Amino acid sequence: MNKRVKRLALGAATAAVMTMGGFAPAMADTVLKFISWQTDDAGTGEWWHSAIAEFEKQHPGVKIEFTKAERSSYADTMTTLFAANQPPQIVHLASFEFQMFADSGWLEPLDPWLKKDSIDMTGWAGQKTCEWNGETVCIMTNYFGFVMAYNKKILDEAGIAVPKTYDEFLAAAKATTKDLNGDGIIDQFGTGHETKGGPGQYLTEMLNYIIDAGAYWTDKEGNITIDTPEMVEGLTRWKTVMKSGISPVDMSASDVRKLFADGKMAMRLDGPWLYGTTEKGSAKSDIVYAAPPLTPPLGGSSNVLAMPSDIPDDQKQLVWDFIKLTMTPEFQRSYATMGGNTPPSPKADVSGVEKTIPHFPVLLATMKAASEKGIDRVPIGLELYYNEFSKMIMEESQRMIIQDLDPAAVAKTMQAKAESIKG
Repeated sequence: MNKRVKRLALGAATAAVMTMGGFAPAMADTVLKFISWQTDDAGTGEWWHSAIAEFEKQHPGVKIEFTKAERSSYADTMTTLFAANQPPQIVHLASFEFQMFADSGWLEPLDPWLKKDSIDMTGWAGQKTCEWNGETVCIMTNYFGFVMAYNKKILDEAGIAVPKTYDEFLAAAKATTKDLNGDGIIDQFGTGHETKGGPGQYLTEMLNYIIDAGAYWTDKEGNITIDTPEMVEGLTRWKTVMKSGISPVDMSASDVRKLFADGKMAMRLDGPWLYGTTEKGSAKSDIVYAAPPLTPPLGGSSNVLAMPSDIPDDQKQLVWDFIKLTMTPEFQRSYATMGGNTPPSPKADVSGVEKTIPHFPVLLATMKAASEKGIDRVPIGLELYYNEFSKMIMEESQRMIIQDLDPAAVAKTMQAKAESIKG
C-alpha cells in the first residue's frame, strides 16, 4: 500500500469513527514525529520537552514523538528520510543544513503562515538566514554568541589570571593540563574541543581560532578566501591546540561539557547551552562565565524549525501551531530562564534572568558583538555545498594534525578543493 493510499484509508477510517460515534476528537491518535539531536541536552532539551507538553495539553489526542538522532550523522539521517518521502512532521535542522532541503523543495514556504497569523518577524535574530530564494522556509530558533567558562579554583591554584588573548589562553591551558595522580594519563585538561561530532561541529570548534586570527572561509561576495596569511595563522593555532594535548581527543560535545562541568577541565569556549550542563556538574560552584579571549566571539545562527512541504494540510496546521508556540513570549522567555539561551525574539522579556543566570548579560553582549561583525558558521556562497565543504575541511585539518603538515600548504589544498566544490 503506497503512502497516498494509506492517507486515504486513514482519512476514511477517521471519518467513519466520527460518523458512528460522534465523540471522537478531530485529531484523535495523531502522532507528529519530531527528530532532534537535543532531546537530552541539559536546559535546551528540557525546554523542548516543556513545549511538547504544553502543545499536547492544548491539542488533546495529538502526541509528539520526540526521538534523538546523533549530531554526527544528523544531516545524512534527515536527507535519507526526506528522500524516502518519510520526513518527520516537525523539522529540526542546524542553520547550516536547511539550505539543501529548501533547495530541493522539501520545506514548506512559511510566509503565508506568518501573514495569516499577522506575525511580525522584524528584529528576530538570525531570521534573515532562513530566507531561501526569496521565501521564508524556517524559523530561527537560536542565534548565539560564544563565551568562555572557566574553573576559578583550577586557575587560582595554578596562579593564572583569566586569559584575555589567544596567547594567554594557550599558556593557561598548557599550565592547567596535568596528570594529577602520576599514572602517566592526563586527567585534568586545560580546555576541550569536540572532535567526534559531525563536520559542521568540527568547523565550529576550529572557527574560534580562525576568526580571532582574522580569517574566514569566504568573503561577503562568496569568494573562497582560505589561502591567506590570516588563515594560515588560524590553522596553525588549531594544529597547536590539538597536538599539544591540552584538549581530550575523540570526544562528543556532551562528553567534553561533562568533563568541564565535573571539574576536570580548566576552560571551555562554548555557546549558551553549556549552562544547562554546568548547573548539574559537581564543579558548579567553581565555574565562572566571562567574555571569550578570542575576538570577535564566534557566533551566529544555530538551529531552525521548519515543516515538510509534502504532508497533509491538517498536519501542517498542527506543526505550525507547535512552531508558533515556541515563538510566544512565554516560551521565548523560558528559552532563557530554563536553558540559559539567548532568545531570538526581540519581544522576549529577559528582565531579571540574570538573578538566576548571573552570566546572562555576557551572553547577550557576545551575541550582539557577533551579530555586529556579521559572524556566522554558514559561509556565504557555500550554503548548498556546506556538507561536502565541511567534510573536506575536517579531513584536511585532521590530516594536517596527524601527518604534521605545514598549515600554509594545507591552506592551499583547502583553497583548491573548496573552489572545486563550489564549481
